[in-house]
Amino acid sequence: MPQNEDVRFTSSSIKLPLLSPSPLHHHTQNPLHLIVQYFPKFPHAFHQNLNPKGGILQTLSKFPYPFHQKFNPKNAILQFLRKPRNINPFSWNLSNTPLCCASIALAQSNLDDSLTPSSGPKTGSGNEERVLISEVLVRNKDGEELERKDLESEALNALKACRPNSALTVREVQEDVHRIVASGYFCSCMPVAVDTRDGIRLVFQVEPNQEFHGLVCEGANVLPARFIEDSFRDGCGKIVNIKRIDEIISSINGWYMERGLFGAVSGIEMLSGGMIRLEVSEAEVNNIAIRFLDRTGEPTVGKTRPETILRQLTTKKGQVYSMLQGKRDVDTVLAMGIMEDVSIIPQPAGDTGKVDLVMNVVERKSGGGISAGGGISSGITSGPLAGLIGSCAIYHKNLFGRNQKLNLSLERGQIDSIFRINYTDPWIEGDDKRTSRSIMIQNSRTPGTLVHNQPDGSLTIGRVTAGIEYSRPFRPKWNGTAGIIFQRAGARDDKGSPIIRDYYSSPLTASGNTHDDMLLAKLETVYTGSGDPGSSVFVFNMDQGLPVWSEWLVFNRVNARARKGLVLGPMRLLLSFSGGHVVGNFPPHEAFAIGGTNSVRGYEEGAVGSGRSYVVGCGEISFPLMGPVEGAVFADYGTDLGSGPSVPGDPAGPRRKPGSGYGCGVGIRVDSPLGPLRLEYAFNDQRTGRLEYGADSFKSRQSFAIEGGVFAMVFCSIFFIVAGA
Repeated sequence: MPQNEDVRFTSSSIKLPLLSPSPLHHHTQNPLHLIVQYFPKFPHAFHQNLNPKGGILQTLSKFPYPFHQKFNPKNAILQFLRKPRNINPFSWNLSNTPLCCASIALAQSNLDDSLTPSSGPKTGSGNEERVLISEVLVRNKDGEELERKDLESEALNALKACRPNSALTVREVQEDVHRIVASGYFCSCMPVAVDTRDGIRLVFQVEPNQEFHGLVCEGANVLPARFIEDSFRDGCGKIVNIKRIDEIISSINGWYMERGLFGAVSGIEMLSGGMIRLEVSEAEVNNIAIRFLDRTGEPTVGKTRPETILRQLTTKKGQVYSMLQGKRDVDTVLAMGIMEDVSIIPQPAGDTGKVDLVMNVVERKSGGGISAGGGISSGITSGPLAGLIGSCAIYHKNLFGRNQKLNLSLERGQIDSIFRINYTDPWIEGDDKRTSRSIMIQNSRTPGTLVHNQPDGSLTIGRVTAGIEYSRPFRPKWNGTAGIIFQRAGARDDKGSPIIRDYYSSPLTASGNTHDDMLLAKLETVYTGSGDPGSSVFVFNMDQGLPVWSEWLVFNRVNARARKGLVLGPMRLLLSFSGGHVVGNFPPHEAFAIGGTNSVRGYEEGAVGSGRSYVVGCGEISFPLMGPVEGAVFADYGTDLGSGPSVPGDPAGPRRKPGSGYGCGVGIRVDSPLGPLRLEYAFNDQRTGRLEYGADSFKSRQSFAIEGGVFAMVFCSIFFIVAGA
């Protein structure tokens, strides 16, 4: 294909004055009017003669909400940008151009004069007369032979009825005229009947289109120039083909459609010298307004500040409006947790070619309240309550109308207890990086059995924690967190008295006191894929002890977790990896516990090892069984890399933890109304089995071992209920 050095591509947002109509020219009166024609089919459809100032605004004001929380953007975009039948400027003009109509009228006049009843037999039916044609030729508008024989062939190939030695009617001749024009290579066609010695000669006098030598594109601010260049490059130096231009217009409109953008080709014109002027209309956002509605749809006064909502939107003034971007903005506002319903209505901003956006929001009845619930604590496998936890919370989700959240919660179980006060500002005012701030105070008591299993009674770790964290997205799907956390931690026996050594006389604190104090600088990076259960996830965090006070602990702890899902036909392969290491003087109860549902299944919680370092790898293949039920086959391996003895007091040694081990087994998964549930049976390299039940999550699997048949019966009941549904 020859290079296009002669093709000139320019892009300008300047609107040229309306030129005089030409056979290959079409221009819309209002650029937004053409784009609005691509809206979904709403009850009040647009009419061709609709007044842009009155009718469009009146019609748009009655639209249903195109962006509802259950809105399907794909279908709406297809409806929004579906190409009308007569949207092609070239084909529309050619079928209605005055030149074409005049040519047909002249041809009919000539035929009527030449094809009299005496010059041929009446072979037609009704009022139509058929005339015998002896010869059919294609000539230029001056009656001379065409310089390009390929164009003559194109015109002859387009003929259907007009053949030498055939009897024709005027209607059939007119239809062949339209076929020649519809081939795309000619801007006019005039049939002329000539009486000759051998009979009537039918001559189609055609005017070919110009050769394409350059392009001027206006108004395409977001459409890549390379896309336009590639679309027109094949036609350089060739006769302009209207059908090819129609395909290019469709591809340009399709580019906007795929991205949900309010844009379309609104005008095209053939200039002298083989230049084509292409005009693209892109509807920019003129203004964004927030309108508060009650549940009946009537306007009301909102509690949330409008600027709190507006800063959540990625759609800004001056941008070309995107339906997909608008849908994401709706989801973002709903994710704030303070709105019951959100919708966006686009409206033309007068005759400016821009669009105004009105976001209708329905706030929840109350921003605060009281909640209660329950859960299961990992690591509690015995006792009458078997690790059950009850919880209650007092919360407010929209302090001062700024979407700031305050939460006071209490969790209480057989051994566990957590009292927590948490204040979160999801977006600090005045910050343009979407930085959030969280302040936390917590008093907790958790089991110490993961590292220091006590044969003579329970042991708990009490922690008083306070800190502040800042978090912000720094790349798509990446989020970073930094903070400062103070913690005081110590061990207590079953009576609540502080202790400094366990049953095997191993120290329970690093400082030798009844508690350890530490000030930790926290850094965390999180990558989240699509959010599906099989999507990729990566988490890396680091804690660094700061020696602000001489008695405070100084250590560095790093931990990383990764997960990757692969689809293998009907099956899904899920691979996960985790590892970590601690350097410095750290509390022994902070050692990495290996074993259990969170790492190596088939072992009890923390039964594989308690190390300064660890590596755990898991592989699982899941496959559908019936309905929401899936089967799974898995294998896990974990090791402390020989770091168990380096933990202060070596708590793993007296408890005969092997330091490494593997487990494998089978299980089923149920996507129930209560969330993703799982039932697994795993056996380890010590040839002991373990039946486990829990709720699946990458960051933390809440689960416990089944000591009896009660929970198995509960799970089976849920299984059959869901499967039956």
